[in-house]
Amino acid sequence: MFPYQDPGRPVATRVRDLLGRMTLPEKAGLLFHAPVAVTPDGGFVEEPAGPLPTAPTTEVVRDEHVRCLSLMAPVPAGLLARWHNEVQRLAAGSRLGIPALVSSDPRHSANENPLTSVPSGGCSRWPEPLGFGALADEAVVRAFAGVVRAEYTAVGIRLALHPMADLASEPRWCRTSGTFGADPALVARLSAAYVEGLQGSELGPDSVAAMVKHWPGAGPQAGGEDAHFASGKDQIYPDGRYEEHRAVFRPALRAGAAAVMPYYGRPVGVPGLAGVGFAFDREVIAGQLRRDEGFDGLVCTDFGLLTDARLPDGSVWPARAWGAEHLDVADRVLRLLDAGVDQFGGEWCPDVVVGLVESGRVPEARIDESAGRVLALMFRLGLFENPYVDEDHAVATVGRADFAAAGADAQRRSMVLFAGTLPLAPGIRLYAEGVDPGVAGRYASIVDKVADADAALVRIGTPYEPRSRLPEAFFHQGRLDLREEHREHLLALAAAVPTVVAVFLDRAAVIPELTGAAALLADFGAADDAVLDVVFGHATAEGRLPIELPSSMAAVEAHPEDRPGGTADPLFPIGHTARVAERQA
Repeated sequence: MFPYQDPGRPVATRVRDLLGRMTLPEKAGLLFHAPVAVTPDGGFVEEPAGPLPTAPTTEVVRDEHVRCLSLMAPVPAGLLARWHNEVQRLAAGSRLGIPALVSSDPRHSANENPLTSVPSGGCSRWPEPLGFGALADEAVVRAFAGVVRAEYTAVGIRLALHPMADLASEPRWCRTSGTFGADPALVARLSAAYVEGLQGSELGPDSVAAMVKHWPGAGPQAGGEDAHFASGKDQIYPDGRYEEHRAVFRPALRAGAAAVMPYYGRPVGVPGLAGVGFAFDREVIAGQLRRDEGFDGLVCTDFGLLTDARLPDGSVWPARAWGAEHLDVADRVLRLLDAGVDQFGGEWCPDVVVGLVESGRVPEARIDESAGRVLALMFRLGLFENPYVDEDHAVATVGRADFAAAGADAQRRSMVLFAGTLPLAPGIRLYAEGVDPGVAGRYASIVDKVADADAALVRIGTPYEPRSRLPEAFFHQGRLDLREEHREHLLALAAAVPTVVAVFLDRAAVIPELTGAAALLADFGAADDAVLDVVFGHATAEGRLPIELPSSMAAVEAHPEDRPGGTADPLFPIGHTARVAERQA
């Protein structure tokens, strides 16, 4: 046994010993966080597959010494556990036997954007984080994060690329559903609770490390356009609230968050900042995060700051190096390292780091600093003692009945009744749109024509403007109001029969026309039976609106992007709920 494998020695001593044995290429590999995929039968993906580029697993682990892998696949638990163990065997066969640290974006909600989440692969289903903002209960968030920890550790995922501690201040921003809302105090409390639930009282063999994002707050996107794309590279602060967005992260950092991810955006007009993407700015990382907040954990960039990505259709998705587009890859790495970053998310080019050291542009001691942070996290998580998982335990744990029941309960409770009254009477004749008729038939007699119905139920999504090209087509951006033909259809339906409209609220919606419905309900990612349980009185919508619903697009466009709430004459303010009628007998 190598001395660095002795769990009885202090972590700092083990890190120092291991760094002393490593070659420069082995250290450089630790500075990269590569996205990887899994074949349907649980094998390694060695060629790019799917809508987004992924790294060749064997090559990056065996030959390029990359040890942080972000899992981009919705694989069933047994196969995922098997894949994870094979990755660890591959890593164990290396000269020093350094294990792999597997990470993942969220896997427990309804978001179908592969750039921001991963389909569940059998994990229990819960509302989006915005739904937890509606419940405003730290205990529920802590319990949810505990379930995430149990299901992640069962399959070998030990680093969560979440939670988002961003303030949802811009109504059009497409990442709103991943936040806890627009109330700064509430977002701060729930983010800290999430970290506590994932990591426990301290990082250890039973923990999932939390990577809090997107420092120092990604909400104030100019015009609501997202910074994944050049159209959304700017973050602006018309109300001067930069410090308010940054301060929301403080409780999560004090809760011991193991890692932090800065966002792509470049802040415009903030005194003391360089006007480049946050990760490239030394004042933002080495200054405000490390110096001012005292953070000494891992800092990993958001994915794709170094290299352009070639997509399956042959098009190129430019690197999100906003403000640093003119720099080549080596100079981007140099600037990020100088800023205080440890890892490059979504990348696998350690030869660039090796070249910078060998050319004398970066001292090897700087590489040791960041590689040491990665190793320290691995040691604290117990990966050197036992990186493997029990495949039978994985199958028995992921999607466990009590986890699924708790997630379904949270889906129901988090819903918000905006207007009108519920429940509908059981056994009525119901016309339904956007609902599985087989599920709806368990609650009412389903009819095909509105004229034959006693009431109607329509499930809709938050309006958005579809974008034509991938990967931007995955993001719900642009206007928030209903298209004319959709508006007229819903109004005609409501005029013909008492109509319940249930909106999947993944960001703010401009829907003043729907307030005259028999009931207007919001969910944050819920199954049909969860919605129907609330509509028919088997469960109660307990949530309060975690964001503001503006009254018009003009109000949205006039609203400062950095101000949480506060649009002119809002349709429904933050915290709104209508009183739920007593259940009918």
